[in-house]
Amino acid sequence: MSIQHTSRTGKTYYLHTGVTKTGKPKYFFSTKLDGELADTIPDGFEIYENVNGQVFLRRIPKQIILPDELALVETVLKAHGEDWEYQAEVKKDTITVYECGTDIGRISELIKAYAGRSWTDEEKRQHAHYMAVMRFVLEDKMNRLFTTERFCFKGSIDDWIYVGGPAELSDQVGKHIKHLGQDSFYELY
Repeated sequence: MSIQHTSRTGKTYYLHTGVTKTGKPKYFFSTKLDGELADTIPDGFEIYENVNGQVFLRRIPKQIILPDELALVETVLKAHGEDWEYQAEVKKDTITVYECGTDIGRISELIKAYAGRSWTDEEKRQHAHYMAVMRFVLEDKMNRLFTTERFCFKGSIDDWIYVGGPAELSDQVGKHIKHLGQDSFYELY
């Protein structure tokens, strides 16, 4: 049976296999069924879905961020906003927080006005598009100390700027996540 994955957006992706010009095997996901489908995931690889629902085959990354550190960020995010409003993702030594950049609330109101029903949280999550707004970077692996950065949306900068740390992740998360979606977010620096 072929390898398939249904993303949070509801699209089904199929793992395809092929050969590079040098004769090495290559793998990729596609929503199309045509072509040679893979029956297994190659050793050392995993199916990875990013926060915006794109599906990839990637090497299993070395674990730098601990599962309980990611869980702490996700727990505080769920307490801060709706389940679909924020997502967290780990890449190497960084936990990045994403905020829904789509005005899902307004779209849901329009659907209610014209279709007579509001979107469920699952439908909101399915149609959300996320943008990176904050990140926690592991600076000291031995003592597990993190710095916090937020994305600066000024046209002349458009980059990450330092806002706090190094300190324990629980301190950084408690001090900074409360500013997400607020005007005070832009005063962090």
